[in-house]
Amino acid sequence: MANLEGYRNYIKQLLTAYSQYEKSDSKVEAQTIFDTEHDHYQLVYVGWENKRRVYGCVLHLDIKNGKIWIQHNGTEANIADELVALGVAKQDIVLGFHAPYKRQFTDFAVG
Repeated sequence: MANLEGYRNYIKQLLTAYSQYEKSDSKVEAQTIFDTEHDHYQLVYVGWENKRRVYGCVLHLDIKNGKIWIQHNGTEANIADELVALGVAKQDIVLGFHAPYKRQFTDFAVG
């Protein structure tokens, strides 16, 4: 259970840090979504820019069966390595955006 609370805090810390990257003059808002009851976590962009609607998920992470699943990474950063640097074991991180048969070729958990 200690790992679960720690993993929740690491994910929140990571998404909060990425949400701070928005431009000060932008009408696009970075929103963090923390569903700690079901362990779904997202960073989304919402707003308007140049008369166009902006909406999209930038990062999506879940906690399932004691492992952090990176479901979507729309950044150029390596979120998995950032989680490892925070103290998450590689065997507790699943690259959910990779097909199941490809996960065996990474340094991370397969599922």
